[in-house]
Amino acid sequence: MFWQTIDFAKISKNKKRMKEAITCNIEVLKESEDFQVDISLLEEHNGVSIYNINFSSDLEFQPQKVTFKWKIPAVNVKGVWKPTTDFAKRIMDDWELDHMESRISVDSPVISLFGHDDSNIITFACSDAINTKKLNALYREEDNCIYCHISFFTERHHSITNYNAQLRIDQRDQHFSESLKNVGKWWENFENLTPAIVPDLAKVPVYSTWYQFHQKLDIKDLLEECKIASTLGYELIILDDGWQTKDENRGYDYTGDWYPERIPDMEGFVNEVHKTGMKLALWYSVPFCGKKSKAYKKFKDKFLTEEHRWAPVFDPRYPEVRSYLISLYVTALTTWKIDGFKLDFIDEFKVYPSTKLTKEDGRDYSSVNLAVDRLMTDIISSLHAIKPNVVIEFRQKYTGPAMRKYGNMFRAFDCPGDSAMNRVRIADIKMLCGNTAVHSDMFTYHREEPLEIKALQLVNTLFGVPQLSILLQKATEDELSMIRFYTLYWRNHANVFLNGKFTPHKPLANYPILKSSSEELTIIGLYDNYVINFEEKTHQIDIINGQSDAKIIVSSTKNYGAYHSTTYDCTGKKVTECNLMILIGVVQIKVPPCGLIRLEKNTGT
Repeated sequence: MFWQTIDFAKISKNKKRMKEAITCNIEVLKESEDFQVDISLLEEHNGVSIYNINFSSDLEFQPQKVTFKWKIPAVNVKGVWKPTTDFAKRIMDDWELDHMESRISVDSPVISLFGHDDSNIITFACSDAINTKKLNALYREEDNCIYCHISFFTERHHSITNYNAQLRIDQRDQHFSESLKNVGKWWENFENLTPAIVPDLAKVPVYSTWYQFHQKLDIKDLLEECKIASTLGYELIILDDGWQTKDENRGYDYTGDWYPERIPDMEGFVNEVHKTGMKLALWYSVPFCGKKSKAYKKFKDKFLTEEHRWAPVFDPRYPEVRSYLISLYVTALTTWKIDGFKLDFIDEFKVYPSTKLTKEDGRDYSSVNLAVDRLMTDIISSLHAIKPNVVIEFRQKYTGPAMRKYGNMFRAFDCPGDSAMNRVRIADIKMLCGNTAVHSDMFTYHREEPLEIKALQLVNTLFGVPQLSILLQKATEDELSMIRFYTLYWRNHANVFLNGKFTPHKPLANYPILKSSSEELTIIGLYDNYVINFEEKTHQIDIINGQSDAKIIVSSTKNYGAYHSTTYDCTGKKVTECNLMILIGVVQIKVPPCGLIRLEKNTGT
């Protein structure tokens, strides 16, 4: 084991505003002498340090694991944020060795430590979002410090002669979400991570067939659902698994051919959907080639693995495999006149135990990750050449900076019936992905739930783009009123939800308060029994009571004066209207469960 150290300094403020210099050492640990590892400081400004990392050799070498490691005092550290930790944002100990993996189609190479006041303690990220690496930040009980590390080449890799990346370390005193947003902007500056254009269609509420229909799709019912959904404010339907096969076993044995067996006249069906005012996107499980498909016979021996639990996985390192997959989507776009794609399971393109990492037998790439990059780049460029505003949806975990090059809709990973998880996943994606449209998982609920509890599923999606999977033909009038009210509310304020200053509060408590604001409007979502610290300067403040309690509590340290308040229930019915004073102290306001209160600053106050 070999190592070297590099010093960097941090100036941090404690609660008494005393300044203390904290000096840390970056250790470089490697297991091979076959290549040289160099790290140098590129720039350091206002608490942000950027290092250049280089691996090189005069001869071709097969890279082995290299780890960069440093420690910081565990002062005011409340939790650790990772891209898809969901509810598990606690501090981990250094004997817990389950590190976060990042690669082109899994997560993002970034970790943020946040304080008890949601402040950034340290946020570190890597510019290489394509190759596989592992990251963590772990507590050591012997010295009460947090040990941060990032390890490169943690899986088998093909031989190379040079490798370069950057490490960014942010220790500024600001809200942790700002540090993450800045990482997202930093990634955008790299030529190989330039995000795709986000068309308007990527930013409209979506009806999905999955939770209600699964593979049992019926043309008549689907068209009726589109008609109703269109009147509620939905503009896009995603036709999920089932359109390509009559098999209803929820398996992938017949994937690979993508002939519309269940809807033979797909072009005619798409045309009928368009007549309802809706656009249509089709689902594809990109990597899978079922053993009962014709494609399986055609591409025999051109798979990354045939031992996958669901289906053999195409090997994108073969140019004929990439050409075939691209042709499927180009044909669908040109022949059926669809408007977009839900490209699923991209994360299953990876190195399997039996995968050979060489250029031979017709493969023009040895790296799986680089081949995935080539495949997805060629897909999106081919589709854009035909239809520049085509929408492409990806879901967690393939929502990292590299995937922003190809997709313009990022959806929270499946969490049917779990409103809290939906909210958390939306917030986690949103902090990193810039202007890429963040979508909720499809909200759904049991028909016998009380209306206000059903509404919880919807109001927890509002800081993303709402997606639903409800059988609207069987919905009650009250349900339709509730869906219509909040969907139209979202549409009317989409600019604030999508482009406003977004602040998620209390990550370890699963973001019970979310806020997004523009110059004129602040929208606050309250999702648990917490006090809202009122510090709003906008003319209008909307507070969504996303809980089952019929009250919200507002605390203020300043006198903000008089507001005209209007309260609505979850169907949009006006409940009360009065003047309300926000002064130093605490005020409790009665708001129906899943209702909304609008505060408008009185003129002259």
